Amino acid sequence: MTAIANRYEFVLLFDVTNGNPNGDPDAGNLPRLDPETNQGLVTDVCLKRKIRNYVALEKEDEPGHGIYMQEKSVLNQQHQKAYEALEIKPEAKKLPKDQAKARELTAWMCGNFFDVRTFGAVMTTEVNAGQVRGPVQLAFATSIDPVVPMEVSITRMAVTNEKDLEKERTMGRKHIVPYGLYRVHGYVSAKLAERTGFSDDDLELLWRSLTNMFEHDRSAARGEIAARKLIVFKHDNPMGNAPAHRLFDSVQITRVEGEQETPARSYQNYVIAIDREAIPAGVSVEERL
Repeated sequence: MTAIANRYEFVLLFDVTNGNPNGDPDAGNLPRLDPETNQGLVTDVCLKRKIRNYVALEKEDEPGHGIYMQEKSVLNQQHQKAYEALEIKPEAKKLPKDQAKARELTAWMCGNFFDVRTFGAVMTTEVNAGQVRGPVQLAFATSIDPVVPMEVSITRMAVTNEKDLEKERTMGRKHIVPYGLYRVHGYVSAKLAERTGFSDDDLELLWRSLTNMFEHDRSAARGEIAARKLIVFKHDNPMGNAPAHRLFDSVQITRVEGEQETPARSYQNYVIAIDREAIPAGVSVEERL
């Protein structure tokens, strides 16, 4: 397929109610926080995982949409598929000396794995399939306002072992954010898409993933998480017409007038506005959600 011909940036807003959007394993799985501002954080890796999971559900077993980085996958085995398909004998930790064959291996990985041609991958393991820089990148998501994580005690009426039968119940804990509206910035490079073959169809799949990924990621620990708005900036040419930060600055999020002194508890507590006059010539804006 033909690679995309335009550069894009996007702003995704999502919120969480009584859930943990991204636990920190270094802090007992508490919701991630910026220690200086107490704003909530969700890592780019967490969001990419949800995109991968959505694509795996929608495009299950469809050629060209395999997922390279998935649970319990063995990366060397993923690379071996390229060598077998191209009938090339692997040499430990080395790409073929023939540059054309080396490029062919990496191209095969891009063509068969959606996340490789989207996010890129370092595939220089024991079975070396090269490395590629992906056209789609995400920043950390940050909550608009500070959040206050809560530790909630829970009980379980059953017990694990027979020796504990006399116990009335066992105790546990879960961590939640009562409410938080999170903002994440994303980037799509047309020039890098040329190297991986990231196409317009892939781009549409990315937009669907961003708007629907939380709908297929429900769990008791995550509470209610919903994608609220996806704002896409499209440049007229592959190199772009304006710096990304100028476009992001045009999206302004404020509290509803008169509610600034009370904690936000819903999406309706915010006003989202796009300063369209501040968007430079050569850039169009679309609200896809």
